[in-house]
Amino acid sequence: MIIESSAPSRVDLAGGTIDIWPLYLFHPGAATVNFATSLRAHCQIKTRDDGRIVLESRDRKLAFETELAAVEDLAREERLELISKLVHFFKPTTGFHLVANSEVPAGAGMGGSSALAIACIGALNRLVGDRYPSGEFITIAANIETTVIRVPAGFQDYYPAQYGSASCVHFRTDAIEREGLEIDVAKLESRLAICYTGEPRLSGTNNWEIFKRHIDGDTTLFELFDGIRDSALRMRAALLADDWGAVSETMRAAYPNRKRLAPGVTTPQMEKLVEIALANGAEAAKVCGAGGGGCIAFLCSEGRKADVERALNAEPGVEVLDWKFSTEGLTIHQS
Repeated sequence: MIIESSAPSRVDLAGGTIDIWPLYLFHPGAATVNFATSLRAHCQIKTRDDGRIVLESRDRKLAFETELAAVEDLAREERLELISKLVHFFKPTTGFHLVANSEVPAGAGMGGSSALAIACIGALNRLVGDRYPSGEFITIAANIETTVIRVPAGFQDYYPAQYGSASCVHFRTDAIEREGLEIDVAKLESRLAICYTGEPRLSGTNNWEIFKRHIDGDTTLFELFDGIRDSALRMRAALLADDWGAVSETMRAAYPNRKRLAPGVTTPQMEKLVEIALANGAEAAKVCGAGGGGCIAFLCSEGRKADVERALNAEPGVEVLDWKFSTEGLTIHQS
């Protein structure tokens, strides 16, 4: 049997970090806005009859194998830790070879590990006979990824991975709810440039420092989080109204406040790239994920995306990503 699954990465336009439990509970109306991209995480499982488990990551060029009887040991395996812990959770009863691959650069800040978690959960769940309904995949992914990164995981990344398209994720006391957003996809694709800085992001470090300060009651941080919430709600309204002037204004206003969250949200390299982009036709910048490296999304003036990408490509180590909007979330195929 062969099972193939994939899930999209995402770009977050507004509202990041407020998606970490329990921080959103202190900011009524908390929300994040993001969309799924064509850059996907893939998982392939081929069953085998020799009682062996082989785990392989193509993009990380790492593989190892173990006995099916030793599946409990995968809870403590540090090689391919996320995949190992997912296999331990599902505890398959047949041997298999799992191959994972991600189309986004390592540490891009585009939710690549979350997309991989959703893709692997979809495939492993099919391998064990669809033990869990798909509505439980996000909770499983967040809980297991938390044990890997050893700090609280945010929830927003799993929604584009599972559902695709554009989303406003609302964080409420009784539930987390995804609202699908109907947006002008052609305009988004023609105006948004995404570049990888060449520096992997430090999301766990940044988020943990912010988390601790928030729990300690830092009043300045509370005000910044209220601003993050308000920015996400303004972004939602602007996209639904097809008001790209408001989209640009919201991104510009959010950027300096985002930098105030933690010293490591931007780096000298990121600041330089923002200056270059703004000088060549970009109107606003959004650090992807928790920052500290990774990717930056730039909203470009109409007709100026190529100019922005050309200027960024001229910088050593920088990679402009070739992406499209994705309406497709988690896919699972079995043969």
